[in-house]
Amino acid sequence: MSLFRELAELAEKLAGEPGRLRKRGAIAEAIRRVHEAAPEREDAGLFALYLAGTPFAEADPRKLNAGGALLSRALLEVSGATQVELTAAYKRHGDLGAAGFDLLQARHSAGSGLTLAEVADTFAAMAVARTTAVRARLVEELLRRAAPLEAKYLLKLMLGDMRIGVKQSLVEEAIAAASSSSAAEVRHAVMLEADLSLAVERAFAGTLKEARMRLFHPLGFMLASPVDSPEEAVERFAEASIGEGRIRGRKADPSTALRSIRDDGSGEQEEPPHIAAFLEDKYDGMRAQVHCGDPSHPGRVAIYSRNKEDVTESYPDLEEAFAKVTKADVGPLIFDGEILGWDLKESRALPFAVLGQRIGRKRVSNAWREQVPVIFMAFDLIYAEDELLLGLPLRERRNRLEAVVEKLVQVAVSPLTIDERRKAPQGLIFEEPEGERVERLMLAPSRTVESAEDIDRAYADARARANEGVMLKAADSMYQPGRRGLAWLKLKRELATLDVVVTGAEFGHGKRAGILSDYTFAVRGPNDAKDGELLNVGKAYSGLTDAEIAEMSAWMMEHTLEDHGFFRTVEPLRVLEVAFNNVMRSDRHASGFALRFPRIVRIRDDKPVDEIDTLERVEEVYQSQVDKPVEPKSEV
Repeated sequence: MSLFRELAELAEKLAGEPGRLRKRGAIAEAIRRVHEAAPEREDAGLFALYLAGTPFAEADPRKLNAGGALLSRALLEVSGATQVELTAAYKRHGDLGAAGFDLLQARHSAGSGLTLAEVADTFAAMAVARTTAVRARLVEELLRRAAPLEAKYLLKLMLGDMRIGVKQSLVEEAIAAASSSSAAEVRHAVMLEADLSLAVERAFAGTLKEARMRLFHPLGFMLASPVDSPEEAVERFAEASIGEGRIRGRKADPSTALRSIRDDGSGEQEEPPHIAAFLEDKYDGMRAQVHCGDPSHPGRVAIYSRNKEDVTESYPDLEEAFAKVTKADVGPLIFDGEILGWDLKESRALPFAVLGQRIGRKRVSNAWREQVPVIFMAFDLIYAEDELLLGLPLRERRNRLEAVVEKLVQVAVSPLTIDERRKAPQGLIFEEPEGERVERLMLAPSRTVESAEDIDRAYADARARANEGVMLKAADSMYQPGRRGLAWLKLKRELATLDVVVTGAEFGHGKRAGILSDYTFAVRGPNDAKDGELLNVGKAYSGLTDAEIAEMSAWMMEHTLEDHGFFRTVEPLRVLEVAFNNVMRSDRHASGFALRFPRIVRIRDDKPVDEIDTLERVEEVYQSQVDKPVEPKSEV
């Protein structure tokens, strides 16, 4: 049986190793060794899974339900330390695992040899525990058996962030090296089955090619890069074709790709270049992926947000509509699109602030269904006819999407309200009462554009429809999960905003006394920064409603890492979009920048923390300012 100590020792070594190839080699050697020691067991799979910082496979819906507050209390109980000592240790490291190592070293515990299987059993028990007390007791038992170094990485693993400079992609490469397999085949198997541990098993068994796509686990979302003008969009499409050297196998010709983007100095300019791109409105909703129509799971529907959370229960009206897709006999489908609050009378999207009232709700009453009706605006099709469509060009995916939506638009309907006493469990559809039916599936209007002038006109039309702006997508682009390249661009033309993560909060004054309402927030450090650390860049207290502030305050009370009385550091999990007047260089924050007059645009619970903006982006915004603020003089 493989010991968790081996994983902890490797993780500690990797944390201090800057070389990517050396890291991959060390991981590959460890996985090979664990597999050879027990080829019939799943230890090698667990080893890879845990090293990637995930307690369960992505396709596994179980959760530990153990946040920083619970883990901190368990650590205090086991270590016998005081809250002051924990706060000091956390302040030294900014990491609960490292703080736990310091506190538990005082016990001089050598541990009793935790195995990977025992850790897996404890995680399984935590996932089904009915109360916080039971989960806390399980964590305490685990920590009592662990040596300090093991406890350090158990805490990190339970928080889902090992902070050792190892991403899942590197572990996938190491699996390939350990098993003499193809890295591309390992990645493909993981994408299809969303199970890193199973990929290890397949790699050593030589069955990676037997991996088959399974619905009801989220695929990565393709992302768009921002541009500030139609002219920039045209130029970036041209640069992308030159940089990549090909569009679907054809070599790009730089002499024509950038034709007339810049004046050649002669005073004359050639005809504007033409681009092959689809243009859509950019909606102010919630990006989502819908899985439905699987005949082996009649009526089952799963809706995933961009951070890969299952949000189906927050949108029962969509679930009811897409549950009928099975009856249409079109086979399993995966749609990419946007959940929108929808004005049924005006046939237009409601502002995000309205839709936001439904995000995260565990129970949606008839009152909410009427107040904020929702629809799904589909703009891509990534699985159909038992085929993953990622490698097809957008123009072909679009043709298939149009054909599917045409078949389903009259099928994917549900009533505005339901008889709540007759609500069916997922997968079963009761006869609906008579009443207003709402078409829940819509096809995002799309058309081709060829010039900057065309894009400019389309942008004005989109804004007139109260949408955020426009999306531009290369007609030949493949769907690249998790990638933000130049194949998809978004034009918003608004005051610069940043997506940031809240790292701390302090109590307000007056009517906000006793409420955590002033938020300190951070961006992600540069790639070569230690563990991509979070760097504070500002503080904001305006922009949220009283209800949102109350919800945020309650959440932060539950997710406090350090309590300094008036100020608390919190788990960096809540993402905000913030606007500001300008950016100044400042030594007040670790980032070296400060936002002037920052204000919160909205809470972005639909966005994962790993997609927040970076220090590099802050620098770009700073440099883009025509009237840069006067930089503060350094004190002598």
